[in-house]
Amino acid sequence: MAYRWTNNLTKADITPKAAYLNRRQILAGTIGLGAIGLAGGASAQDALEPNTLEEITSYNNFYEFGTGKSDPADNAHKLVTSPWSIKVDGMVDNPGTYALDDLLAGLSVEDRLYRFRCVEAWSMVIPWNGIEMADILNKVGVQSGAKYVAFETVVQPENMIGVQRRVLDFPYVEGLRLDEAMHPLTIMATGIYDEPMANQNGAPIRLVVPWKYGFKSIKSIVGITLTDQEPPTSWNKANAREYGFYSNVNPTVDHPRWSQASERRIGGGLFASRQDTLMFNGYPEVASLYEGQDLTVDI
Repeated sequence: MAYRWTNNLTKADITPKAAYLNRRQILAGTIGLGAIGLAGGASAQDALEPNTLEEITSYNNFYEFGTGKSDPADNAHKLVTSPWSIKVDGMVDNPGTYALDDLLAGLSVEDRLYRFRCVEAWSMVIPWNGIEMADILNKVGVQSGAKYVAFETVVQPENMIGVQRRVLDFPYVEGLRLDEAMHPLTIMATGIYDEPMANQNGAPIRLVVPWKYGFKSIKSIVGITLTDQEPPTSWNKANAREYGFYSNVNPTVDHPRWSQASERRIGGGLFASRQDTLMFNGYPEVASLYEGQDLTVDI
């Protein structure tokens, strides 16, 4: 299988599946609650201690299903993913509520091997299966004057204990500038390791923006809006000082509570050596999107 946009990564760099699904265990008790890292990956040579099946099935993060590390695995089976539809509105030529299969019909699913960096300073490497966001936007037709794309996560209060407890201001919302959304690196992922997306990882479809911190990659999407105004985003609303709209991976700008200069690769054990974090998470081809911007201000 051929993977695109790998930036010199190979299959040998893929995080073991067990370590991917249990990515948060290493951080337990070290950083505590923070913005959700929605996905990530680590090189196989760093993954010296693969996680156990029990760890895989009991550790994950999806605040709609609770803040405990085992909550999503315990509760995400309640997420109803079929039928699934996405409302597309705002500055588009073809607005409407689309059945997921209809929205994706005729579009090519690609395999993308990406680094993924969490704001909490851990990382992985993940083989995603998905469709370029640009293909979806071109299908619905972006109108002149649109500058941003806003996204919204499903809310199923009867199935989501975290929504019932209001641990965040739900629905979870995120957004990108239009040129970011149209960049060929940006995908809407429908699977991992050639398997359908697990509920706790954002089934049936989620955003993946590999040069940004993981919490930008919103899960279980039910709404896409084209707009000329910068849209609100959940973690920015919760704590604007710590979580900016752009949230690009930038090792020179620390999180107020920890350094972003280095990261721990998940799968290598608690005492694995750290590695330097790369600007834009190692995807320099997106640098041109931010020419003229001060990325120490536009965080």
